[in-house]
Amino acid sequence: MSDTVQQVQEQCRWFREMFQSLRREVGTVIVGQEDIVDSVLIGLFCGGHILLEGVPGLGKTLLVRTLASALSLSFRRIQFTPDLMPADIIGTNIVLEDPATGRRQFQFQPGPIFGQIILADEINRATPKTQSAMLEAMQEHSVTSGGTIHRLTEPFLVLATQNPIEQEGTYPLPEAQLDRFFFKLLVPYSTRTELKTILDRTTTQQTPQAKPVADAEQILRAQELVRQVVVADHVQDYAIRLAMATHPDDDTAPEAARKFIRYGSSPRGVQTLILAGKVRALLDERYHVSFGDISESYLPAMRHRILLNFEGQAEGISNDDLLQQILEATPKAENSKS
Repeated sequence: MSDTVQQVQEQCRWFREMFQSLRREVGTVIVGQEDIVDSVLIGLFCGGHILLEGVPGLGKTLLVRTLASALSLSFRRIQFTPDLMPADIIGTNIVLEDPATGRRQFQFQPGPIFGQIILADEINRATPKTQSAMLEAMQEHSVTSGGTIHRLTEPFLVLATQNPIEQEGTYPLPEAQLDRFFFKLLVPYSTRTELKTILDRTTTQQTPQAKPVADAEQILRAQELVRQVVVADHVQDYAIRLAMATHPDDDTAPEAARKFIRYGSSPRGVQTLILAGKVRALLDERYHVSFGDISESYLPAMRHRILLNFEGQAEGISNDDLLQQILEATPKAENSKS
């Protein structure tokens, strides 16, 4: 075995062990929700932000807090409300007076966005103006105030939560902001067995707490390793065709997409499929992405990147059902029926 092959195997093994240790540590607090936890960790190692959608009480906020506890990273929580202003998020310039000289000057006072793990709780309760204050931070990892650009500390991850059923007093996230999220995850209800475990953990004297198992340097190293994973041209083409199939005017779009979709995925959707596929390959101790790695992330990567037309909304078509049809109709190899 050559030194290069052995080095690759060691890197894959190191990544898998760190991922599993984080998964286990989060699991000491969070009951069930394995797919949600894995998807959040995939977003972390890809440098992408996560949108968690679910009814109140399903542990969305607890999941984010637990992840922050399992990482030696600074954690900030922003509770979004209708009266929240952009300056409450990014910070503002304040006037300070030098006691010795009496000279006054502006000094930037950082807001809560200057953390590494950011919980944007109930993000759809803030006004569009305040929501837009998150865009630069999420995309550029920086904040501009008073003409000065302030860089955020890496790694930087936003985990936003929203309630899908409470519409009064909420402002739907615009498509431009939704597209900045790597995954949109639908948090399900707990099972009967999971509810019993939750009660055992939360209604007794001892409440479990997660301990740090990874730091910023390890996360940044893992993010760099993810981008080194190889993607063959035919696998990359499969991801491209899956994204193009969401465009109603594209020749490869199935009938359901042509009929019910108004707008399809942006290029960020393809980038998400490739990066998530690279993490899944490393978890399988492979240094190349397979078709299965791509398809496994299709729904969380695309469900917030397609917009139904009026007919689709009237028919009550769900984005996930539509995406599942597209996934089944798109061959893995071009000019193939399977």
